[in-house]
Amino acid sequence: MAVRRSTGETIFLAVNYVVMALLCLSMIFPFWSLLARSFASASVPSTKLYFWPPETTFDNYARVFANKNIWIGFGNTIFRTVVGTFLSLIMSIHVAYPLSKKYLPNRTLWTSLIVFTMFFSGGMIPEYILVRSLKLYNSRWALIFPILLNTFNMIIIRNYFMSIPDSLEESAKIDGANDLLILYRIIIPLSFPIIATVVLWTAVSHWNAWFDSLIYISDGSKQVLQTILRRIVLEGSLQLMELQGGALGMETSNVSSEAIKAATVIVATTPILVAYPFLQKYFVKGVLVGSLKG
Repeated sequence: MAVRRSTGETIFLAVNYVVMALLCLSMIFPFWSLLARSFASASVPSTKLYFWPPETTFDNYARVFANKNIWIGFGNTIFRTVVGTFLSLIMSIHVAYPLSKKYLPNRTLWTSLIVFTMFFSGGMIPEYILVRSLKLYNSRWALIFPILLNTFNMIIIRNYFMSIPDSLEESAKIDGANDLLILYRIIIPLSFPIIATVVLWTAVSHWNAWFDSLIYISDGSKQVLQTILRRIVLEGSLQLMELQGGALGMETSNVSSEAIKAATVIVATTPILVAYPFLQKYFVKGVLVGSLKG
């Protein structure tokens, strides 16, 4: 059955579609332009914008994949993302679950103390001193432990747990289940939307992080991909790629430094873009339910 709309509603919808289309285009075009640049040969001017380069080549990607430090960065970033996301999720769930219970003694106090850290922190220098004193400097764990518990994610998970009916837990306790059994058998399976949302948030945060690696890691074999990408983008040149493990015998006449930078960015961005669609469908339900009850 067709829905009849007034003239005002039709105009409103048309304006919304146009605005959303322009907004989407403004987000897609820079990425597409970067993708096109990554396939451009050295003869294509880097100062022009084009939908697709007139002369294409795969040599830029061959040069990127021939750089051993790119693979080292990939390995370190994957380790950081997988281990950091898993440990952060475990920590957030086990802190959020007791804080979601009204019978927890001094629940408001503990929640306030944790929320306090969202607005105030010791700063960069005390954190650096703490990492050095804990013997974590130049260790991969220095990129994971200082941000193990994200307060915002924990609050979102806590609010989602509070939306689950208490009757489910009460019936489980009657059957003899303890708190841990209830958490793993009932609460977590019912909380998959918010867990998937937090997993993606945390994974993206770890994947894109570079500043802490720049501060805490001095060993080049432990640097994450984004730090290596930063060096290539800021200091990028064919000589830098070669000195950092590129194939010195490769032909350089068909590649340019700007195309190498673009190809490196695409390679570093693609994995998280591939993972995003599989978890995106849980965003609306997870975030809305997790933010309604406080």
